[in-house]
Parts: sequence; C-alpha cells; structure tokens
Amino acid sequence: MDMSGSQYRARKSVAEIVASGEAHEHRLDRTLGAFSITALGVGAIIGAGIFVLTGTAAATYAGPGVMLSFVLAGLACAFVGLCYAELASLIPVSGSTYTYTYATLGELMAWIIGWDLILEYAMGAAAVSVGWSSYLVSLLAHFGIHLPPALTHAPGMVALPDGSTIQALFNLPAALIVLVLTAMLVLGTRESARMNNLMVVIKLTVVLAFVGFGAAYIHADNWVPFVPENTGRFGEFGISGVLRGASVVFFAFIGFDAVSTAAQEARNPQRDMPLGILGSLAVCTLLYVAVAAVLTGIVPYTQLNVADPIARGVDAIGMPWLSMLTKFGALAGLTTVVLVLLYGQSRIFFTISRDGLLPPLFSRVHARTGTPYLSQICIGVVVALLAGLFPIGLLGEMVSIGTLFAFILVCAAVLYLRSAEPHMPRPFRVPGAPLVPIVGIGFCVLLMFGLPLDTWLRLVIWLALGLAVYFLYGRHHSVHRKRSD
Repeated sequence: MDMSGSQYRARKSVAEIVASGEAHEHRLDRTLGAFSITALGVGAIIGAGIFVLTGTAAATYAGPGVMLSFVLAGLACAFVGLCYAELASLIPVSGSTYTYTYATLGELMAWIIGWDLILEYAMGAAAVSVGWSSYLVSLLAHFGIHLPPALTHAPGMVALPDGSTIQALFNLPAALIVLVLTAMLVLGTRESARMNNLMVVIKLTVVLAFVGFGAAYIHADNWVPFVPENTGRFGEFGISGVLRGASVVFFAFIGFDAVSTAAQEARNPQRDMPLGILGSLAVCTLLYVAVAAVLTGIVPYTQLNVADPIARGVDAIGMPWLSMLTKFGALAGLTTVVLVLLYGQSRIFFTISRDGLLPPLFSRVHARTGTPYLSQICIGVVVALLAGLFPIGLLGEMVSIGTLFAFILVCAAVLYLRSAEPHMPRPFRVPGAPLVPIVGIGFCVLLMFGLPLDTWLRLVIWLALGLAVYFLYGRHHSVHRKRSD
C-alpha cells in the first residue's frame, strides 16, 4: 500500500488500482481511430454552452469580442485535454478526476476534487435547466401559449416586452424538467446510443442551419465596437471583459473531457488521442466563433442578456420554420445534457460513498431498478431548487470556476505521476511535458481570475463546507484508511 508522508495524503497506487480490478470489468477493444474520436468529441462538446451562455457573455462582458473569448477558452482546453488523455490511458478507471486525484495527490485532495465535482455537476444541471425553460417558453409562444413570467424566472424583478416589470417567484419549468428526468433515472431509464447519436445530429443541424442562414442577415454595424470600451469595472467590456467572457463561456467546452475516456479504445493512442482531442476542440471552437459572429451580427449585443440567445437570433431573422427547428433542437439537446449531468453526479456520489467518504445511503442500489435511487432523488430535489431559484449567469459562473479548479488538479496529477511513477506504461504521453501541463495550469488560473470575487467566495465557502464534512465524517469512515491501518 502506497502511503505518503501525511495521513491525509494516503493514496491508492496506480498499480493497486489496476491490479485490484477497480480499473475495469472488461477489457475494451481498440477500435477507434482519430476521426471517430474527433466525432465523439464534437458530439460531447456541442451542447448547453452554445445555446445558453453565449448571449450573456456578449451582453454583459465581451460584446462582439465574445468570439475571442471562445478562442481563449478553447486554447485552454487543448492543454488540459492532453493531460486528461494521459491519465485516462494510464488509469482506466471509473470516477474520472476524483479517482485520478486519489491515485496521485492522495485522499484529502481526492475528497476536495470530488466535492468540487458535486458543485460543478449540480450547478451545470441547474444552469442548463434554466436555458431549457427559456427555450420552452419561446417555443410555446409560437403556438399562442404564454406561461406566466412570474413562474418562468428566478425570484426578482423581470422586465416584460411592453416595458413593465413584474416580480418573479420561481422558475417552474426549469425545476420540473429536473424532477422528470430524475424520476426517469430512478426508474432505470438511460440514454441509448441510438438516441444519443440522434441528439448529436439534431444539435449539429441546428448550429449549422443558424450559421448558414443567419450569415445573410448580418449587419456589420452591430460588430462596432468589436471590443466595447471598459466601463471602469473589471470584467465589464474591454480586454478584461474578453477574459471574463472566456471564463463564462468555458462552460461550453466542459464536455471535452469525455474525449479523454476513449484512450482505452484508441487504435493508436499516441497518435489518435492528440488528433482527436485537438481536432474536436478546433472544430467546436470554429463553430462557436461562427455562431457568436452571426448572433452578434444579427442582434445588437446589448439585447442578448437572455437564457435563449439563439432563439432571439432566429426570431430576428424572421424565418418561422428555422425558428421552430432551432427551438426544438435546442430543447432536445439540452434535455440530454441535463440527463447526463444528473446521471453523472449520482455516479460521483456512488464512487465517493463506496470509498467511505460519504454515508452508505449514497451508494445504496435499488434491488429492482439497479440504480442508486436515494442519491439520485436527493440530487434531483436540490438541483430542481437551484434551477428554480437562481439566475443562469450566477449558475454558469459557479460551473466554470468548479471545472477550472478540477482541471488544475488534472494537470498537477500528470506532473506528479511523471515524477513519482516515471516507469508506468503510458499508452499516451503528453507531448512537451512538463511545459504543457504547466501551461494548462496557467491558463486555468488566468480564467479563474477572470471570474468575479463573489464567485470565488462561493467556491471558498463550498470547499470549507466540504472540508468540515471530511474531517467530521469522511476521514473516520475511509475504506482505504481502514485497510491501511
């Protein structure tokens, strides 16, 4: 058993994880080439961010310069993605970043990152649900159905199209979609591969149709000034606004870590993984920049501070059929994103609970459905409340800071393992190490500093709460710690 100098840095060795069978139940065939991995990445990345947060970032922070924000965020992901690929090929295990950290930086850091992932997935599911709600409201309006504004926004004053304001109470559609999908997951309903592929096709069709048809309606005057003058406050336009915009739209790229999990199935990991990761990021970044260019060219950026910016853009074009297609496609794509995030969070709870760091109820599996039902219900209720009570801007910032923090630890884990276990077989090795992981850390820190102080304070409070849970419960019930005694 590999123990570090401190009891709180007790870690599972990589050899122990792989040999014990925690790594995988079945050996996977190496059947994926660079093109297949790139396609997988495009399907995973194109999702909630482009449909939801593009308008907020443009209207509030970067203006048309949000195009540069997407480039900066995509570049940061490229460095981190290469680190993910090395860890995925070296430690082919469930639990993702949590397990990588347990095998490298020890139990306490693994708990911190696991607690951080809980925040990331909860806020992510809530943010996407808010966007889903806005697209539903917009779509229903086509059929003459108008939901009460007081029940489709987070609590606060909401401006109506006629210029009046109303006190919103709760975003009911956002909460309901979370509860419905939670019920499906509790009953054992999962996405089929066929359905997932269909959603990918729909999402890409919507994005390409918007870019293709919208390009003819661009007014170049809407791009002037490209980077609006700074208002005097950090993060509100100017260069700092582009940086903060990159921190916010980073949410649009978080699906790329799914690409790294394909390392076990790549025919030639050393060649196919960097091509797949960088290729999918390049394609998605180009699509995102194109969407941002068309959107800010059609609608003045000052009018885009909404949860359904693409819907606002297609309505401005004036093609009813394209508007319907876009809103249906966005609803379909966002539904699968919420489903995956709710599913993923319950599995993170399951893995952490199985290690003894959370109570056993979170890893209790229903005898008939085979799902961690208690965990899933708790998650669903909490996320539904978050979706109903908080605006999308705040939720998106919390997702970004949690994800960036996790990515820093992924890069650090690569550096640590290169030093601690240099002779472990690595089907894929990060080129240019240690420079690439260090640059990845630098990019993530830069984007984190682009987020506002109150977002940092919320992260600190959340992590402090997590440390309290660990020291009061987790360290006393740790399965790994008991085995090592």
